[in-house]
Amino acid sequence: MKLTESVEYTRSLSRARLRVAAAGAMLCWVGWAGVAGADTVTDWDAKAVAAASPAASGERESAIVNLAMFDAVNSIEQRYQPYLVKLAPASPTSAEAAAASAAATALAGLHPESAASFKAALSEYIAHLDAAPEALANGVRLGEAVALKILEARTNDGASAVDPYRPKTRPGQYVPTPPVVASTWPTLRPFVLASPSQFRPGPPTPLKSREWAADYNEIKELGGKTTSKRSAQQTETARFWLMVGPQAYHPLARQLVLDRHLNLLDCARFMALFAVALTDSAIAVFDAKYHYEFWRPVTAIRNGDVDDNPDTERDATWQPLDATPMHPEYPCAHCILSGAAGVLLESVAAGQPLPELSLTSPTAPGVTHHWSNVDDFTAEVANARIWAGFHYRNSTRVGTAMGREVAQYVLAHTMQPLAATAARRGAPQS
Repeated sequence: MKLTESVEYTRSLSRARLRVAAAGAMLCWVGWAGVAGADTVTDWDAKAVAAASPAASGERESAIVNLAMFDAVNSIEQRYQPYLVKLAPASPTSAEAAAASAAATALAGLHPESAASFKAALSEYIAHLDAAPEALANGVRLGEAVALKILEARTNDGASAVDPYRPKTRPGQYVPTPPVVASTWPTLRPFVLASPSQFRPGPPTPLKSREWAADYNEIKELGGKTTSKRSAQQTETARFWLMVGPQAYHPLARQLVLDRHLNLLDCARFMALFAVALTDSAIAVFDAKYHYEFWRPVTAIRNGDVDDNPDTERDATWQPLDATPMHPEYPCAHCILSGAAGVLLESVAAGQPLPELSLTSPTAPGVTHHWSNVDDFTAEVANARIWAGFHYRNSTRVGTAMGREVAQYVLAHTMQPLAATAARRGAPQS
């Protein structure tokens, strides 16, 4: 059954008989009672995050889903420049149905093995929306059409490129063989940035410098697996931020949307900006990582006698708190993502204090962390990566600053208000 055929069918059934078919644990669907307005976008963002592929790939998927929702709703209200497409809606058209259909269609395209589950979930969701059957059917058709265009535009963006990474070695010399992560992302087409290298930072800290020795010794002391210098709270925080992907950041955006009572279109725009800024940040950070290929602490500390720095003493058995991520060290990826997220959160706060935001983590069961300002949030993420034994202090500073640059660029260059765009062009204002 096509998505556009599902509306009349679901309206004819009693709600008691509607359920998600074969959704599986990965979808984690919540109840639909009372869904409306901005909740539609946050509901489906939560579904996208629950279904997302691991790590950076999940960021890309979340961006596609949220952009589809934005362009679908914006086609109806037309207050912003579209990200990609603006279609002419029929009348009447339910904006909530359009957003839900756009998300479900995008998710079905990204995860074809679960397409039936997403279609069934859409049917159930539509059945709980308060609108005329014609408006719901028109909304489903509009959302589907927009999402298919977004998916088509990202088909050949480089996300499925074959891994070409060449390990550095000498003839006959053994090197570790696990596959590296995201080695193709330096060539992945960004969503908004002009190129992956647009915000590439300068090189890592010189190995003969005092700063390198300070960073080396800090992480050697605080990031080791068996160190007695790291406190219990620091260890908990390090484990908390072992989580990766959109589940680490999108819940904060959804909380702020609901606290600020954004309407449907403004919510869709903010969530799209948030997802795009994080995805382009991930593309940018992997460009830098594979450009510089700087060594991780576990490599550096076990080779502290070959860096030509007298203040870095070798520890032949040093290990980080947890398994080191399989990509180069510089800059810190979690830090660029938190920096980008912070800029977007501040954009919605608009100079007002943030509400207390909270987050749980699958890598620290039973623990909830809270923040009331962006600086505390980004500082915690940076420290966590040091305490885990993954990143040097300079790398966290560079990553956070880089994320802020990427997010500020995204905010200024896509999905702009039509009135502001017209004013910049010198058009008369009504």
